[in-house]
Amino acid sequence: MSPQATLRLAVLISGGGRTLLNLQQRIEDGFLRAVIATVVSSREEVAGVERSREAGLPTLVIERRGLTSDAFHRELTQAVAGADLVCMAGFLSLWHIPDEFYGKVINIHPALLPEFGGAGMYGRRVHEAVLAAGKTISGCTVHFCDNQYDHGPIILQRTVPVLPDDTPGALAGRVFEQECIAYPEAIRLFADGRITLHAGAVRLS
Repeated sequence: MSPQATLRLAVLISGGGRTLLNLQQRIEDGFLRAVIATVVSSREEVAGVERSREAGLPTLVIERRGLTSDAFHRELTQAVAGADLVCMAGFLSLWHIPDEFYGKVINIHPALLPEFGGAGMYGRRVHEAVLAAGKTISGCTVHFCDNQYDHGPIILQRTVPVLPDDTPGALAGRVFEQECIAYPEAIRLFADGRITLHAGAVRLS
C-alpha cells in the first residue's frame, strides 16, 4: 500500500476484545493510519462484542456453532471483503483463508512460536505450558496466517523474562504489554509496504 493510504482493517475476535481496543487506541493516537472497518466475533456473549459496539465500531457476530464449516467460512469471507488487512485478535475459530487473502491475514499469539502454539493453545493455557516447561523467556509473535492454528511466516516477536516466582496471570500480564506494542508495529510495517513474502518467509525493508 501507499504509505499515505488509510488501511482498512477487519478485526476478528472471540473474547474480551482487549487487543481490538488497543488497535483502536493506536489509531486514535495517530500511530496507525488505519480505520477498523469491520469487527467480527465468533461468539455473541463475550465482552468484546459489547466493547466493540460501545466504541462505535461496526460489529457482526458469525457464530461457528450452528453453521456448517462451509457456511461459516463463506459468511466470514463475505464479512471481511474489502479489508486491506484482516487482524485476528483472540479469534478461536479456524478460517479457511481464501487465495485472495493470502498475505493479508495476520495473528498475534502470546508465546514465541513455533513453541506453544496449535489447536487449544490460547489464553492461560499458553502461559501454564510455558511455566511447566521451565522456560526462562517468553513473549509474543505476530505472523501471517495460513490454514493451520498459530502457523505461518513470522513478522516479528517481542520477549519478556519468565521470573522464578511467576504465575500464569503475572506472565500473561507482561506478555500482553508486549502484544500491545508488537501488533500495532506489525500493522504499521504492513501499511508502509515494508513487508514482503518470499518463498514462505517474511522480509522487512
